[in-house]
Amino acid sequence: MKLEDLFDIVEEQSKKPADESWTATLISLGPQKCAEKFGEEAIETIIEAIKEDKSALIKEVADVLFHLFVMLKSQDIHLADVLKELEKRKGKSGLDEKASRVF
Repeated sequence: MKLEDLFDIVEEQSKKPADESWTATLISLGPQKCAEKFGEEAIETIIEAIKEDKSALIKEVADVLFHLFVMLKSQDIHLADVLKELEKRKGKSGLDEKASRVF
């Protein structure tokens, strides 16, 4: 599956009634709840990475990607916006990109 396809699924599911879609339920609870769920999944992913259980890690990464896209949708951010940002960074070293940020 392509990431764009997963994002499209999140888009479609977000339009359903909350009682018919986990995605719609999360989005109806607001951006903060979507961010909390993403954070929960990220922590579970870290735990599986530390345990070095590849099968469990793969499943958690799938959950992270899904909930990342739900969080983006809750903020009305499209995957294309993120991909554009990554494209702007193409060819830059991570160190240079980080140094260019204003904090």
